[in-house]
Amino acid sequence: MKHHISIDPITRLEGHGKIEIFLKKDGEVDEVYFQVPELRGFEKFLEGRPVEEVSQIVTKICGVCPGCHHMGAGKATDAVFGVEPPPTARKLRELFYMAHFIHSHIAHFYVLAAPDFVVGPTASPGERNILGVIGKVGKEIGTEVIKQRRLAQEIQAMLGGHQTHVVMNIPGGVRKGLTNEQRDDIEERAKGFIEFGKFSLKIFDDIVLGNKDYVDIILNGPYSLNLHSMGLVDKNNYVNFYDGDVRVVDTEGKEHCKYAPDDYREFISERVEPWSYLKFPYLKKIGWRGFVDGQESGVYHATPLSRLNAADGMATPLAQKEYIRMFETLGGKPVHATLAMHWARLIELLYAAERSLELILDKDITGSELRAELSKDKFKGEGVGIVEAQRGTLTHHYWTDEKGMVTKANIIVGTTNNNAAICMSLKKAAQGLIKKGEDVSEGILNMIEMAFRAYDPCFSCATHRLPGDMPMLVNFRDQDGEIIRTLKRD
Repeated sequence: MKHHISIDPITRLEGHGKIEIFLKKDGEVDEVYFQVPELRGFEKFLEGRPVEEVSQIVTKICGVCPGCHHMGAGKATDAVFGVEPPPTARKLRELFYMAHFIHSHIAHFYVLAAPDFVVGPTASPGERNILGVIGKVGKEIGTEVIKQRRLAQEIQAMLGGHQTHVVMNIPGGVRKGLTNEQRDDIEERAKGFIEFGKFSLKIFDDIVLGNKDYVDIILNGPYSLNLHSMGLVDKNNYVNFYDGDVRVVDTEGKEHCKYAPDDYREFISERVEPWSYLKFPYLKKIGWRGFVDGQESGVYHATPLSRLNAADGMATPLAQKEYIRMFETLGGKPVHATLAMHWARLIELLYAAERSLELILDKDITGSELRAELSKDKFKGEGVGIVEAQRGTLTHHYWTDEKGMVTKANIIVGTTNNNAAICMSLKKAAQGLIKKGEDVSEGILNMIEMAFRAYDPCFSCATHRLPGDMPMLVNFRDQDGEIIRTLKRD
């Protein structure tokens, strides 16, 4: 009987990671460790740089969600200089951000998540990929997925200068405005995004909700955690990706706290463990009580599902209708079914599409006032910017000297917020799927991976700091895959 199972590397994610499963003598799961063996170090890279350059530097943290870091850094830089962008600049930023959400949510659902549902969680790895999905749904749908994602990325390049290496934000505003021709172009694309969002929810209805086995896995499988939920909300407590206050509701849906970006340290603390490069944030007023769920746990979720749990609704009509339907279907708020994150993600896709149309039709969107005036009298030397990244609440916090040179930086990204929850989800999935006396198939291991995949984790984003004592193990293998040499750092 095996006493140790390693899933290395884990698949269909951004970054690198592995899952170490330790079994008891009778074959039951004892412990599960989720390890991320990479370090980015951007918090240290930023030190000594002019703060106005930071929003461009942090786009290099990750090639999947550079726009999130660009916007979080842009808002933090505004705060350092004590300025608020004029309406046109603010709305252009948000329009860029809606396109960023659209392209990323399309990529996650269709490329990373859909193979598990469309092709099947226990299908062979050779089929369980985007090509397998296209084989099931048809080339026309596959072509449309690629097309809509491309159209969203082109909007990012149009507004941001580049879809990945974004240069849009400057302190107090943006570099350039929008022409009438570009406005008309984006309007047509936004209308298409709305139709594609509705179409994607229809696919989810037909393939996932229409399959009793999948619904049973979502509601009754080993994929649920009873945790607090975090998300950014507007003044009406509706979901907002770009601006607002952070709201946390408890396991019963009651408000635990609500705070402005500047106050995040009063509510969130961070800890480290010796076996991971990722930090473990927790709710400060409850405290760290270990990797446990329940009302008394300080661990929380910050995901698309968490955003919907934490909010009182969606700010656009079609998304609001789907918001109501999801909670009614799943038994009311809050929902703690991990795999329901995929449904929530598609509702957010529709919201981002609707919001992009609202913004492009706003009279301010082609205005000429693009930047607030900077003044030494307003300079604060410290600033916090919070946005909702696709993977959860994103916080950028910078300190500078009197010349605006960064002296310290702290970044808490969505995947960092979810780190403890991901570890707990993996353990619960392993304990529910691995049975004593039964062989552990590749399909079962993939179903364990489905627990982290629901979070759409981004480990390049999340691994910024070195806690200290994590060992390093390097295995050298020959052409047959046999280990011929091992280097180890304790």
